[in-house]
Amino acid sequence: MKRYALAVEYDGRAFKGWQVQPDAATVQGEMERAVGQMAGHSVRVHAAGRTDAGVHATRQIVHFDTPANRPLTAWVRGVNSFLPSGVAVLWAQEVPEEFHSRFVATARHYRYLLLQHPIRPSLLAGQVGWIHNELDLERIHAASRFLLGEHDFSSFRAAECQALSPVKEMLKIDIGSHGDLIYFDFSATAFLHHMVRNIMGALLHIGKGNEDPAWMQWLIEQRNRSVAPPTFMPDGLYLTGVSYPAKFNLPTEPVQRFGLI
Repeated sequence: MKRYALAVEYDGRAFKGWQVQPDAATVQGEMERAVGQMAGHSVRVHAAGRTDAGVHATRQIVHFDTPANRPLTAWVRGVNSFLPSGVAVLWAQEVPEEFHSRFVATARHYRYLLLQHPIRPSLLAGQVGWIHNELDLERIHAASRFLLGEHDFSSFRAAECQALSPVKEMLKIDIGSHGDLIYFDFSATAFLHHMVRNIMGALLHIGKGNEDPAWMQWLIEQRNRSVAPPTFMPDGLYLTGVSYPAKFNLPTEPVQRFGLI
């Protein structure tokens, strides 16, 4: 039996999220079907994180086990030949049995792309979030600093979250802009269900001038989802990478594959 790790990118618009669901198109379902066809048997594909419906990925990491003896190109080009156009394998690598795409990951990285413009997006619909309000990026920068470090992120946790603990460490936040597009990069040891989208809701609430930046610290201290702003739209959210211990020697690549995405 061999274990393989794959890097996968996908457009989340056509799927009801990563995890297999009855009578719904999911990324996991498509991956298991395609890998199974290449392997010649049923395969369970495990991911580093379960993205929600409408959320995209430029570098999701998955793994699976198989006794099938295939060259690495078969797990890339061969599997891609069985996948729909919105999903593609980027690379494949054999890994030791101790590797697990979810449990040995040391950090996850997300990017949220936001269009700040009076008119809603058309060509980028579903690929960027949208807000018509004028935002104060200095206030947003100031508020984001309160999120850094280890905190109980219960105020940004979805009710259906299955994580054993709401305590996570936010390692880095980077915010910048390119024309009307604003990008928000988040790196953490792990993320709670809807955590990035809930944080985005709070940052934009502050950026619109509804609260002072220090209100973010108050939100964290409350540990109560009901006091925070609504969950922001999934459209502009991308899983851009997953970090692992160097001993696994997985390929590394730039977070940005297509401009800001």
